[in-house]
Amino acid sequence: MERLVRNVACGDDLVQMIASERIIVERDLEYHANSRAMVSSLTTALNEIGAIEQHLGMVDDPVQYKVVNRAYSLPKNRRAGLPFDEARQALASHQARLGNMDKSRLDDEEKGIIDARRAVMLAAGQLYAARQTASLS
Repeated sequence: MERLVRNVACGDDLVQMIASERIIVERDLEYHANSRAMVSSLTTALNEIGAIEQHLGMVDDPVQYKVVNRAYSLPKNRRAGLPFDEARQALASHQARLGNMDKSRLDDEEKGIIDARRAVMLAAGQLYAARQTASLS
């Protein structure tokens, strides 16, 4: 499983990265959620993944994304000169969620999978920022 996730991270298909993470979170919710807190966290993760998917459609349309750029015009709403929009916020939130999971009592194989998923989210963030740059150029 870890190798499969790492292969997704090595690619440059942002849509596939987000889709694979959605599948993993859906499976975790369905088969492994054993507390209200875990159900809440995974449900939030799925909502955030939905926001990322929605922004993927907007970021590739320069006309549409210029509206987002204007909406995130204040310095506190920007990172590296780009809008820190809901997609980037969700990617950062999900990386933090995975980082918190990595601190729990997992075996080495599970920790490897979490590390691979964090690598995918990091790569997804970089690809998304590149799309933002291209859209606003």
